[in-house]
Amino acid sequence: MTQPAPIAVSRALSPEDQARADCYAVLARLYADPPDAAFLAMLGAAPRLTAGDGDAGLTDAWNRLLDASLAMDADAAKQEYDDLFVGVGRSEANLHGSHWRTGFMMEKPLAELRGELSQLGIARKGAATMVEDHLAALCETMRLLISGSAEFRSVPLDVQRNFFEKHLLPWIFDCCAAIDQCSLANYYRRVAEFTCQFMAVERDSLVMD
Repeated sequence: MTQPAPIAVSRALSPEDQARADCYAVLARLYADPPDAAFLAMLGAAPRLTAGDGDAGLTDAWNRLLDASLAMDADAAKQEYDDLFVGVGRSEANLHGSHWRTGFMMEKPLAELRGELSQLGIARKGAATMVEDHLAALCETMRLLISGSAEFRSVPLDVQRNFFEKHLLPWIFDCCAAIDQCSLANYYRRVAEFTCQFMAVERDSLVMD
């Protein structure tokens, strides 16, 4: 008789934490790959925020991202993503934490991150090609820390705060500014604007909690 695989039971999420996890999931998807037509349509149809829903800057940035998603063509989004983040030889806007923190890829911050992920029990998937300090990977890790999964138990807020402050806060605003200032950015200027506003709210709320 085979034994059932262990299942991690995560705590019930508050509406605020569910919203945080959902935002990280959206950002992870947008930075991992260019959005296809289905994702653009889904994002464009998402509920808008209103003035009473919280931070005004975040509300405006979210609504502008949804509007841009409705107007954006998937082929144009792919070309823009490739131009900004893939490039030939070097990308216009690098999405890796080690680059922003040291000026080079695969440096000490990445080694520290890998050690911390190992301690948390988060393993790199065998088929994964994305480096762990890529912005998409870090956003997905934050989502996992907040909401958990069938295999991973969500972690306390102080662990979330520590991970955010060590691995995202030191460089995320510089990265967003680089995307915003790049002449090749169009749709991703709205993505970067929302990223910046969301990360600012995260920074401030994690300090207060």
